[in-house]
Amino acid sequence: MRKGFAPAILFGSWIVCFTAGLAVGGGLRVPSAPPAEDASPAGGKPTSGTAAAPAPSAAANPSVTPAAARAPAARSTTPSSRATPLTADEQATIELFRSASPSVVFITSIALRRDVWTLNPIEIPAGSGSGFVWDKQGHIVTNFHVIQNANVAEVTLADHTTWKATLVGAAPDKDLAVLRIEAPTADLHPIPVGGSTDLLVGQSVYAIGNPFGLDQSLTTGVISALGREIESRTQIPIRDMIQTDAAINPGNSGGPLLDSGGRLIGVNTAIASPSGASAGVGFAIPVDTVHWVIPHLIEHGKLVRPALGVQIASNQVAESLGVEGALVLDVVGGSGAEAAGIRPSRRAASGRVVLGDVIVAVDGEAVKSASDLSYALERHRVGEKVQVTVLRDQRRVELQITLMSAS
Repeated sequence: MRKGFAPAILFGSWIVCFTAGLAVGGGLRVPSAPPAEDASPAGGKPTSGTAAAPAPSAAANPSVTPAAARAPAARSTTPSSRATPLTADEQATIELFRSASPSVVFITSIALRRDVWTLNPIEIPAGSGSGFVWDKQGHIVTNFHVIQNANVAEVTLADHTTWKATLVGAAPDKDLAVLRIEAPTADLHPIPVGGSTDLLVGQSVYAIGNPFGLDQSLTTGVISALGREIESRTQIPIRDMIQTDAAINPGNSGGPLLDSGGRLIGVNTAIASPSGASAGVGFAIPVDTVHWVIPHLIEHGKLVRPALGVQIASNQVAESLGVEGALVLDVVGGSGAEAAGIRPSRRAASGRVVLGDVIVAVDGEAVKSASDLSYALERHRVGEKVQVTVLRDQRRVELQITLMSAS
């Protein structure tokens, strides 16, 4: 190590420097010893022909204090009890972390590449993130983007045991994925699940994850806003996102956002930051979305979406035509939409395009775009009937349609 440089540990792009006690010259600064009051040898005789001055006597001079009395009292090395007791809030936070942290896992995504010289496949780290135990069957929930580019994934539990994981299912539109590990049931601690419909701006939240690879890290904050919208990896908006000022950094993705009771209320997903590090604006997928997506992924390996049985024009096409709503381009044969009589767009004999029905509401909820229609149908199941309002020849028409599977 060169003089004048502190040792450093590098975690990703984060550097932790140890600089305590370093002097400018590069070594520890050692104070010089004070000059001795008596430089004579043990016999008491002076070392030269000059007589040594007699030491002042405390008895002769009351102003002179014996050295033993001048010395400061020795510091006690016996551990003392905590001077300031923990507050009730601190005790609650400590207990929350102790209870919830065994449910949080560290996920390493691994990509397979071929060695340049031998052409043998080798494993290289492709990224890392967080996740949490969903159930005793070994299902692990995380973000889709955490494992998106991985060929293999490893899950490290809170007890530092590492397990190979298999992909059960993924929902890129919701940025959620489910992995599975073959860990013993006793080592799996499913996270308690709360709700997100009754959340309030200002209530306390807690994020546990592995920022910059530093596992089992806790940050705290409040809910800053509700109902935010961000774009998923497939450019489909994820709605009703929770905004928080709890520090969320690279590596926190997929980890849980908890309420003060230690219950899951969201999955930490993204940050808004010019630097890539936490700037106090983080977003989490609400747990109500997680609660209906994850069972689909476990059962089907994908998100089974209900559909009307129509092909909808993109938002860009609808906007270029001056249409507000979901413009129907085509109708699937044998679907509920066909049975209800929804009209598709068509080309007239003259070559002019005749626009089809425009869906403007589902069960009374306004639909202003194709994205709005997808979001409105998410709350229903295949086989259910919905009330659809369409705009046809400048008139509103009410239709009842039975939902089918989108796949």
